[in-house]
Amino acid sequence: MFDTHAHLFKEYYTDEEINKIASSFKGNIIVSGTDNNSNKEILELKYDNIYITLGIHPEDVLNYKESDIDFIVDNLNNPKVVGIGEIGLDYHYGKEDRDKQIDLFIKQLDIAKKYNLPVIIHSRDAINDTINILKNYKDLKKVLHCYSGSIESARELIKLDTYFGVGGVLTFKNSTNLVQTIKKIPLDRIVIETDSPYLSPFRGNKNIPNNVEEVLKKLALIKEVSYDDTLEITNSNARYLFNIKEK
Repeated sequence: MFDTHAHLFKEYYTDEEINKIASSFKGNIIVSGTDNNSNKEILELKYDNIYITLGIHPEDVLNYKESDIDFIVDNLNNPKVVGIGEIGLDYHYGKEDRDKQIDLFIKQLDIAKKYNLPVIIHSRDAINDTINILKNYKDLKKVLHCYSGSIESARELIKLDTYFGVGGVLTFKNSTNLVQTIKKIPLDRIVIETDSPYLSPFRGNKNIPNNVEEVLKKLALIKEVSYDDTLEITNSNARYLFNIKEK
């Protein structure tokens, strides 16, 4: 199976924990960088089943340097790098840096377009701007990580060849609206993720990639599709998105 979004940083996990996660996970994990430090760190993850994406998160918009962007471009030839991310827009705490966020987002989308790489997108309280920007990148493979928007927004995004990452939130008791939205999004547009160490299905515990199975179980239940078929379809979606061949 695939965990298409995790942050296995030393800030959250010891080397021993990361080694245990990688050795116990039956499938592939995609670890996404969020700033220059994490981008450098995850390039050192030497596990056959771990792939990485490099990006500058919108929350780092006031701290990043142009050299951080150059670092991303300089490392795109690494065979473990399968995309650009986590990138996007986040207006949750206000829109004071909106224009800078948009500039950073577009800058990284342009890199993905130039090098024909998929993007992992963070969009928080910014779905309209996200959609309007992505209209200029219709041919880019993209996934909306931890999707929590409406079905109307999802339909607009599907027109732009977007996939949707669903994680532990789907298992929460208060996820009624998300469940109704996911019911209406085609299964061939969904990938599963954990966003480890965040959003654990087991509240109060640090999340780990193995918990992606809880998401898979809930997704199969919501879609009224067998576990095995849900696994096969979401795996196929992830392999297509990130161009990872089955071993």
